[in-house]
Amino acid sequence: MARNHDHTHDPAHDHGAQGGHGHHHHHAPRAVDHNRSFVIAVSLNAVFVVVEFAYGLIADSSALVADAGHNLSDVLGLLLAWGAAILARRAPRGRYTYGLRSTSILAALANAMILLFACGAIAWEVGQRFTQPPAVAGLTVALVAAAGIVVNGVSAWLFVRGSKTDLNIRGAYLHLLADAAVSLGVVVTGVVILFTDWYWLDPVVSLAIVAIIVAGTWNLLRESVRLALNAVPGDIDMTAVEAFLCSSPDVECVHDLHIWGMSTTENALTAHLVMPGGYPGDEFMDGLMHGLQDRFAIQHSTLQVEQGTTRHACSLEAPVDTH
Repeated sequence: MARNHDHTHDPAHDHGAQGGHGHHHHHAPRAVDHNRSFVIAVSLNAVFVVVEFAYGLIADSSALVADAGHNLSDVLGLLLAWGAAILARRAPRGRYTYGLRSTSILAALANAMILLFACGAIAWEVGQRFTQPPAVAGLTVALVAAAGIVVNGVSAWLFVRGSKTDLNIRGAYLHLLADAAVSLGVVVTGVVILFTDWYWLDPVVSLAIVAIIVAGTWNLLRESVRLALNAVPGDIDMTAVEAFLCSSPDVECVHDLHIWGMSTTENALTAHLVMPGGYPGDEFMDGLMHGLQDRFAIQHSTLQVEQGTTRHACSLEAPVDTH
């Protein structure tokens, strides 16, 4: 006897078992609305990009121009993250039975790629300046970069809460936080040049900025690619999940276990439970569902019960050798 049991984010309602099936849906934790934070952060950073780029040209500072280019990519990244956050809240419809949750994964991936492309362009430009470092107005560089610390620091603070649970929001938060730190480095550079005339320090700091950004972006790229490929999310221990499902004496074994990220905030699971005694009832299944959500942050789970009277095999587990 096989039995499917599904736990989703739909509004709570219970249907009586019909034809041997019981379905139970529960409220999901309400997503945090970051619209106000995005409006403020995008506005502040867009204005600052224009100001920083203009003063970078006036002061002939590659460090300021480099940081302005990175801040421009952050504005684009914020817009992507904002759009994905809006789309992810759309209700399932038509062919999109999961809604548009996965757009947050695509936004995180695009964010990482935009940043890496920007870093390559900045590094190429800075490389041209090593042979003949131009004279840089140290005071102008320091003052503009100091404004950048305030703009990026305030913007990053707006996303602190969401960064702990959402990869899409974390991408925006990390970029803004890194920018605040980088602007601090540029301030130091401006002050040093003001008193020493070490103009070669400007392109050196520019390359250091690029290195910091690449290092911070790599984890975002790796995690977003994994989610895009339906890999098990990094914060979920698949072995522990299997052990939890097998912990009941009624469950003989578990097979066809799959765990993936539906979005940057929601995880899903499907599994077959071999239970020789047959379907144990809705209360037992609900207990497993709540355990998966509370212990492993798996919000959407589908469990199929089998008695083990036939051999069940997942077509994804091992290809059949036809030779």
